[in-house]
Amino acid sequence: MTFPTQKAISARVAAYYLSSGDFNGYPVRQLADDFGIAQEHLSGVVTALVKCGRISVVTSREENPYIKRFPDLPKEKQLELLATSDLDLDLACMYPSRSYLKRIVKPTRYKGSPFTLRLALGEPQLAFYVFDLTVLEAYRNDPRYYYRADDISGHISIHSEHSKALQKSDQVLLQSFGFAYSEKLDRAVAVFLCYLSGFSPEHQRIWQAKALPRHRYKLHPDYYRSSILGRWHEGISVFDAVLQEIHCINEMCKAIGWKALFREEFQEKKPAQFGFLLRPTLTEFNVFIHVLDKMLSDNIDKDFFRGELPLEVEQARKDGKVEVLRKGTIQLLAEWLTKRFHTPDRTPIDDAIAAFKRVRQLRQRPAHALDENVFDQKYYQEQRQLMKQVYEAVQTLRLALANHPRVGTVQLPWLLTRPTIWLQ
Repeated sequence: MTFPTQKAISARVAAYYLSSGDFNGYPVRQLADDFGIAQEHLSGVVTALVKCGRISVVTSREENPYIKRFPDLPKEKQLELLATSDLDLDLACMYPSRSYLKRIVKPTRYKGSPFTLRLALGEPQLAFYVFDLTVLEAYRNDPRYYYRADDISGHISIHSEHSKALQKSDQVLLQSFGFAYSEKLDRAVAVFLCYLSGFSPEHQRIWQAKALPRHRYKLHPDYYRSSILGRWHEGISVFDAVLQEIHCINEMCKAIGWKALFREEFQEKKPAQFGFLLRPTLTEFNVFIHVLDKMLSDNIDKDFFRGELPLEVEQARKDGKVEVLRKGTIQLLAEWLTKRFHTPDRTPIDDAIAAFKRVRQLRQRPAHALDENVFDQKYYQEQRQLMKQVYEAVQTLRLALANHPRVGTVQLPWLLTRPTIWLQ
């Protein structure tokens, strides 16, 4: 039997890969239709092509062989799999090797689409690239885009009412992005190559301009677990943990027969700025503080304390007259906790009130000072430390309420049962 040349088969595999639209693998079984190779000779033909370095082969039964998700296995491992007697070649696909693609691919064909070019040159679909966080600002701040992130992963799409108004080049859909961080806990955006390739040339260039050295960053552990390993998250971000605690506090209040302590829970409408800073500037930090205080102190319902505490206080003025002042929510909360909870160690409660006060003080500062909008990495660290204190504060409130005999029916939100609260 006369077999087609290795050059002919390699060219067919490469043409299939480059023209498939999604850089798919060429099914081994298709050799029979395209070249008339008998089933019993397929393994030998593919083995020879792997040995000469023209192609690689994906043979996994556990993954989709039509997509090259990961880097090529070492040649020896590929040959070992091909030699397996029970290997089902119907589940195997061939890909042009990166060395072969480098010889035949013309970069000019992908001008302006640098990430598509990387796929064309044989990089795996799940190779990830990292970018400065500021690349997300344009989507987060533009109401035409739907931006959703939980500080572990996120996605971007277009609000339906704006789909026709946006130019085709700006109709961005990012099915998934994650976060990565360096040894110093500097955060970055992480996106898999298959999603980057889906951008228009205009947006591919925008993202390329914000690229960071990939070797300095590692994927967030839970993004790796969910997107690569297909497993559940190990933990929950500190921001989502705070929202879960607020929800649990309200549920406990209702079970006891009280009014909910917080007016809103924000789980369905999480503010876009309630997350790690995208840009470490004073202005961005102040915007975050403003949002955080509105979700905490401003969100406490004064009616919760009605009947328990006087909501106003009389204060003598210098002219001898008495002025009636309304108590603030933090003052009411502190007085209520003092009245309701008696414990030999009040440190956790005092720390909780101090965290609420700290957020309020930070919010009030911009109103009384004209600060230069400085850029400083310290704001990442300050935000991280502040959120740790805020989480511990709302957790303390929930643990205090948990001592009430009527809250036994309230189940702890399953996300709070996770062993890890991510602060990075």
